[in-house]
Amino acid sequence: MHDNDCDQIFALLSEYLDQELPPANCADLEKHLKDCPPCITFVESLRRSVLLCRQLGEPVQCAPISPDQLNSLREAYRAALARRPRC
Repeated sequence: MHDNDCDQIFALLSEYLDQELPPANCADLEKHLKDCPPCITFVESLRRSVLLCRQLGEPVQCAPISPDQLNSLREAYRAALARRPRC
């Protein structure tokens, strides 16, 4: 890995953060991260994103919507579109 190869670094960051990267690649990536502000910013942002996603937990499953409810929502949407001002 070369110091200026940010594209390759970006491609490996998910594996790096998940600790799935081979040790030699980790060392190269960490060396690059010491001296590359754009990559440092990107990895910090990716770490925050991963943390926030993990904090969300499992998605909540909503009850299925009935056909009558769906039709009511569609009608309300059409009415709202009809009321909006035209340019």
